[in-house]
Amino acid sequence: MQEPDTFEPEATRRDADVTESSRANRGWWDRNADDYQVEHGTFLGDDRFVWGPEGLDEVEAELLGPPEELKGKDVLEIGAGAAQCSRWLAAQGARPVALDLSHRQLQHALRIGGSFPLVCADAGALPFADASFDLACSAYGALPFVADPALVLREVHRVLRPGGRFVFSATHPIRWAFPDEPGPEGLTVSASYFDRTPYVEQGDDGRAVYVEHHRTLGDRIRDIVASGLRLVDLVEPEWPSWNTAEWGGWSPLRGNLIPGTAIYVCERDLRQD
Repeated sequence: MQEPDTFEPEATRRDADVTESSRANRGWWDRNADDYQVEHGTFLGDDRFVWGPEGLDEVEAELLGPPEELKGKDVLEIGAGAAQCSRWLAAQGARPVALDLSHRQLQHALRIGGSFPLVCADAGALPFADASFDLACSAYGALPFVADPALVLREVHRVLRPGGRFVFSATHPIRWAFPDEPGPEGLTVSASYFDRTPYVEQGDDGRAVYVEHHRTLGDRIRDIVASGLRLVDLVEPEWPSWNTAEWGGWSPLRGNLIPGTAIYVCERDLRQD
């Protein structure tokens, strides 16, 4: 769900490690948080839980469970942005913690308000004790932007209580084979689906200012299983007729033909590891 800022960097495909990816994306989101919230704040709302540009709402999806069963649950939102999802969770009686890499995004969370904790930290090193949360969630947060998603998944497994659930959404892997364009030009395969080389935007000095990482569907599933989590569902939201908006490469034209979002529903086994 990346949007361009006024700076026009060079777009390329090259390797970018954990440190470079984290540094670049923290800076990008700090610089672009204001424009992002202006551009998408109305669609996201202040206290809605939207899983992606298609507009699938947790009220209807219930991927974390029925809303009435969220009361009293400790929930970690990873890549919270302005914490819209955490605000919705709090309204259901849950006890959310909103975590984001970007300090500026969390300032927007403070601006909107809420009585839950805000934590500025990297998803690959969650600053919480083992078995601290009943649930964890991430709507396009962290996972598309990290060089080592398996590390994030292991951290989530660590902080979840036995029987806990983690649900996260990310760009559907098939989208990487197509240009990131909302119109007809975005309907023709232009790259190999199997090319895992990161997408990097960099300045004249070659320093990355934005990084996004591609994992195939099989990669994602293997990462989940290797972390100790169990995949219980894979949701591919269809584009609804009411949604006429374009968001980057997401649009009704493309959304009616190819999936744009993949939502992975994972659980930690009841047994202690």
